[in-house]
Amino acid sequence: MTLAPSRPASRLSPASWALFALTLGGFTIGTTEFATMGMLPQFGADLGVSDPTAGHAVTAYAIGVVVGAPLLTVAAARMSRRRLLLWLMGCYTVANVLSAAAPSIEWLVAGRFLAGLPHGAFFGVGAAVGASVAGPGRRGHAVAVMMTGLTVANVVGVPLSTAVGQAFGWRLAFVLIGVLGGAALVGLWRFVPEQGAVESSVRKELGALANGPMWVAFVAGAIGFGGLFAVYTYVAPTVTQVTGMSEGSVPWVLAVMGVGMTVGTLVGGRLADRSVLGTVIGGFLTTAAALVLFALTAGSPVGAVAGLFLLGVTSQVLGLAMQTRLMDLSPRAESLGAALCHSALNLANAGGAFFGGLVIAAGYGYVAPAWTGLALTFVGLAIVLASARTRVRRAPVSAASS
Repeated sequence: MTLAPSRPASRLSPASWALFALTLGGFTIGTTEFATMGMLPQFGADLGVSDPTAGHAVTAYAIGVVVGAPLLTVAAARMSRRRLLLWLMGCYTVANVLSAAAPSIEWLVAGRFLAGLPHGAFFGVGAAVGASVAGPGRRGHAVAVMMTGLTVANVVGVPLSTAVGQAFGWRLAFVLIGVLGGAALVGLWRFVPEQGAVESSVRKELGALANGPMWVAFVAGAIGFGGLFAVYTYVAPTVTQVTGMSEGSVPWVLAVMGVGMTVGTLVGGRLADRSVLGTVIGGFLTTAAALVLFALTAGSPVGAVAGLFLLGVTSQVLGLAMQTRLMDLSPRAESLGAALCHSALNLANAGGAFFGGLVIAAGYGYVAPAWTGLALTFVGLAIVLASARTRVRRAPVSAASS
């Protein structure tokens, strides 16, 4: 009798609470990954460096993901998945707090690199854990629920942290992200169950890397998806200096782009279910069109926002389909296969930020990264078309990109 009032709170199953904790972790990681781009002018001015130099912090984070995803996943092959998730989120939280205390751009770059290391491994292991707790027949749903953390981060977390950074300083924004990471850590500790010994080994995980077609798709994604990041990295100074909008409008612009990414996730999932390769090719072509639209209309607030919204839609369709193709081509090492997807996308993040900053530093202006991104997109498309006949091993799970 005394337990009756508590029944409404128990409607969520243990699996639902575990997925919620994983989603919160994804939201935390997605927020800090993209918030750096929105706050780039603030920490650049505070640390006394130009926007292209400040962009090295974005590149460093992406390189951290590329290095950490396979390295940590393989090294921890025998570790309990729950324990590994806690360790990864704990390191992520500490790295963000250390970033807030960076006294120079060099220290900030180092802090962002350290923060990037756990990123891919967290999503790779988290995808496997989510699929396991959801049970047979609901693996795709479980991974999709976890990955919504990234999408929601672009709609809510990134604009909010950018606004905090503008109003109270970028350091406080990183501290708050660290607090959010602490909350995710508590959720993972409280709700993610132990699942027994992991039936894997370093040899098995390393053996999964001997897959030529997977690496071709990896390279295509790592280059082609750079088109988004060439623009996204420098969206804040572009909006203020080219479009002529106020600094206070940047969070709203980022939110609109986040909504576009949400739409792209919903559309891309349905299209990829019909044809993964067709959606990849279509994603490349429409992303190229969005980049051209943005480059031609960046001087107009309406045109610039419309172009960024469309870029959010098309790039997420491309990212989801490309990740699905990578997972189709991956062997049975679930965690490593999923982690490598994030490595590819974040290598694109690093490349897009680097080449975008290169053309800005060369004096071509803030619209130039869009044309640079167009070239990267076409290179990725060319690689996909050249390898289009590669047979894929259908996988039961597809997920949105990072």
